[in-house]
Amino acid sequence: MQTELQEHLLELPLFQGMSRNDLEQIVSETKFRQLSCTKGKTFVHEGDACSRLYFLVKGSVTTTCHADDKSYSITETLTAPNILQPERIFGLTQRFTRTFTAKSNCELICIGKKEIMLLSDKYEIFRLNLLNIICTQSQRSNRQLWKPKPKDIRHKIIRFIESRSLRPAGEKTITIKMERLAYEISESRLNVSRELNAMQSEGLISLKRGEICVHAFEKMLM
Repeated sequence: MQTELQEHLLELPLFQGMSRNDLEQIVSETKFRQLSCTKGKTFVHEGDACSRLYFLVKGSVTTTCHADDKSYSITETLTAPNILQPERIFGLTQRFTRTFTAKSNCELICIGKKEIMLLSDKYEIFRLNLLNIICTQSQRSNRQLWKPKPKDIRHKIIRFIESRSLRPAGEKTITIKMERLAYEISESRLNVSRELNAMQSEGLISLKRGEICVHAFEKMLM
């Protein structure tokens, strides 16, 4: 069991660069909680207190984030290995802003905040990895504000999705009414509808009532 746990830790960005001796010591001294989730099970809800870090080590999960007024949402897929909202373990608002649901049967490892602080104190590499992850997310978020203004309706739609996504790639489902999307990008409903239908005819998206399904977001950026 400990050997399997060590192998999982080696795949995670927080533990990269650490020696096997360090990992053996961490596994023997740290309180890890291993969690198995069956397909369809929600294990974190938006608004839950973030008192531990979740590491996805096997399988895939969907993550959904809502607008503050709950008028629209974006759902994405994350695959292992991955870490779920590490920036929420510290700071002003220590709550998850996303709901996480198992898309397939998956395995997770959880570490409490107290254990995270102990590991940060004892292992410089762990501390630097954690800082790098959080700082990288902050820098990417800040750069969104300085990108050139979209030049047409299509690029406005793409920017709307990109600025609210965890990563600019993969499948995404945007649950939103046409009127709200038009309002968000300052365009008429008719023009937005025409552009979305054009994108659907090109195979970039699929449209359902109140829903936009993006097949591979990276193709929209080409």
